[in-house]
Amino acid sequence: MVACLGSCGGSSNSPTTTASVGGASGTTASPTASSAPSTTTPPSTTPTPAPTSPATTTTPTTPASSTAPTPSTTTPAATTGGSTPTAVPSYATDVLMHHNDLARTGQMLAETTLTPANVNSSTFGLLRLLPTDGKVDGQPLFVTNLTMGGAVHNVVYVVTEHDSIYAYDAGSGAALWRISLAPTGETPSPDPGCTDITPEIGITSTPVIDRSRGPNGTLYAVAMTSDANGNVHHRLHAIDLATGAELFGGPTEIAATYPGSGAEGANGVLTFTPALHTVRSALTLVNGTIYMGWTAHCMSGNYIGWMMSYSADTLKQTGALPVTPNGSKGSIWMAGSGMASDGTSIYFVDGNGTFDTTLNPQGFPAAGDFGDTFVKLSAIPTPVVTDYFAMYNTVAESDVDGDFGSGGAMLLPDQSTANGTVKHLALAAGKDTNIYVVDRDNMGKFSPTTNNIWQELTGVLAGGIWGSPAYFNQVVYYGGQTDTLKALPITNAMLAAAPSSQSALVFPYPGATPAISANGTSNGIVWAAENGTIGALHAYDATNLAHELYNSNQAGTRDQFGAGNKFITPMIAEGKVYVGATNGVAVFGLLH
Repeated sequence: MVACLGSCGGSSNSPTTTASVGGASGTTASPTASSAPSTTTPPSTTPTPAPTSPATTTTPTTPASSTAPTPSTTTPAATTGGSTPTAVPSYATDVLMHHNDLARTGQMLAETTLTPANVNSSTFGLLRLLPTDGKVDGQPLFVTNLTMGGAVHNVVYVVTEHDSIYAYDAGSGAALWRISLAPTGETPSPDPGCTDITPEIGITSTPVIDRSRGPNGTLYAVAMTSDANGNVHHRLHAIDLATGAELFGGPTEIAATYPGSGAEGANGVLTFTPALHTVRSALTLVNGTIYMGWTAHCMSGNYIGWMMSYSADTLKQTGALPVTPNGSKGSIWMAGSGMASDGTSIYFVDGNGTFDTTLNPQGFPAAGDFGDTFVKLSAIPTPVVTDYFAMYNTVAESDVDGDFGSGGAMLLPDQSTANGTVKHLALAAGKDTNIYVVDRDNMGKFSPTTNNIWQELTGVLAGGIWGSPAYFNQVVYYGGQTDTLKALPITNAMLAAAPSSQSALVFPYPGATPAISANGTSNGIVWAAENGTIGALHAYDATNLAHELYNSNQAGTRDQFGAGNKFITPMIAEGKVYVGATNGVAVFGLLH
């Protein structure tokens, strides 16, 4: 038995673009050329109308990146219609999505420069700040060996709540181009009196990159704006990696309807209400389809959670699923984490909302309401719900803001039990301090008396979770809210109930979403960002979290980068660590 999704179309609207570009032919549009901003002064935020004819491009004077890894494989992408994906080199040092991979493990396993021996306050520290015109809530992304105007660069992509996207050279820190996704006459949306995302809302979720689509590869992002009449808009953009130009006829205005009697509905039809929503969870791209989850501002108002899917080739909507079509709430936000995938299915956790405890003969909610639930979808353009897990006390947890969906899902590599049985496992946690491990082949569905899942670890996370775990060498790392960073080993397909090691630091709200750097299985380092009036980057020995290698407050003010930022995941690539901040991206690396 499956629960089906509806399908809706979308319209197109052109944004303003201002950019300094590296020049590349074959793009569908050319942004206006402007001088690249310096690395100490934020670039101008004044919008420039998009030209009606191709604009002159400028070649960056910055040097090509000093490192040029050899591509490991050549992997053609699947063709799904529209533009034809091309075979492109695959680099182990690329970071093309939130937490590095579709399993959301947070692993960078091609880090050959940073080791536990050289990450210390004597040899490692803050190199620079990549300035931006707004807060950086999305994780920076990294593309290896991209040609711009005849020069090869390693490129860092940064999105802001001021609706801007920046491309920076990773070696020099020089700005290569910047564009605004706010059309002429529109601005980033002011926060709606809610402190969740403040003072403005633009690009909140981490984008996703496909190097095989478009002339030079494509970055997909969702931007939120308000027009002069106070109308709120959300648009899906496809941006050329080398030039910042819009691709595939984009952007697409996001809209959706679906049959139902729940919130956001009238006369049996639900209608997506742009002013109620934002995309907080990172975008997910699987088999040529982009999946996005929608939350409500501070999860308040008369709303439902939505999952939508779009073609990566045409930017047209292929599916829309209200999480609670005959109820209310059910935000998909996961503190910024992305939906996970094994290539055939999509996994996400949604927040407080209606769950139908009356089940049909197949064990699914009779009215289709999946609030506060771990959901499995088929990874197809118009997905269907194929399995799920809801806690036996899910209704009670929703009633007290227990919110299963405050944390993101992670898929584990195949695990073997003591008798050799191979298990396909996924795990997630929320505000109730427990970790839930499910069998992806039989997630457990709902029972009013017990949780029929693979494993449940009770009370392991002292303050619950507002983020995601990481994985490395058969160990899961969790950074709970007002809790230590903990290492939980896996043995015989079972997660340890007590940590093998933990940090001395208790991370304040919202805790930490750790990331891993390693050279294969050696030199593992766990990185975690600390929120607070003075933010901090921490590095720990992956084999023993009691051994802190470095933090950015150890050298006085030398490595400090200002106030912390919520829900930030460090990104590691090519010997550097990138941390989103309130006014840019702090870049750390070896000092000499």
